[in-house]
Amino acid sequence: MRWFWIDRFTEFVRGRRARSVKAVTLAEEYLHDHFPGAAMMPATLVLEGMAQTAGLLVADALDFNLQVVLAKVGSMRLEFEPVPGDTIEFLAEIVELSSLGSVVRVTSRIGGRDHGAADLYYGHLEAGTTVPRLFKKEEMKRWLDSLRIGDVAMNADGTRVVRGPGPADDAVTRGDKASPMPKW
Repeated sequence: MRWFWIDRFTEFVRGRRARSVKAVTLAEEYLHDHFPGAAMMPATLVLEGMAQTAGLLVADALDFNLQVVLAKVGSMRLEFEPVPGDTIEFLAEIVELSSLGSVVRVTSRIGGRDHGAADLYYGHLEAGTTVPRLFKKEEMKRWLDSLRIGDVAMNADGTRVVRGPGPADDAVTRGDKASPMPKW
């Protein structure tokens, strides 16, 4: 991912569903051109937020052992365009999951109103053969830590997901002044 179209997760139930949010702000450069005088978030970027929420849910369900690639948008509808000041809430729910592919239903809400829905199909590919490795497993886990997924991640049985130390567990992140600065 070159750009992130979700700001954080607010719910994450491993292998079942994930909820994320994206704040639309005038600080985002694309809004200055889309459209001058009437800024709105393009549907393609809303779709990208849906796809990232769903794709991370699927990749986590597969323990990041396969490359999860958006293969098809089965259907998508949006009721209105997000504008600066809106916060989009995405809810992704796995409909089907196998070693070869998955289907995820994603809905969105803005300000308590239904906003959109999409059926997304993902292919699961083995990296390193004819498919280039998109991400290293540990890099992806660090990125998820930066989204604070560990703060809300639950297993299907309701127990917390524990992955080990990461940025969310770092004393510096918690504001402990006595801890040493991390080495970059």
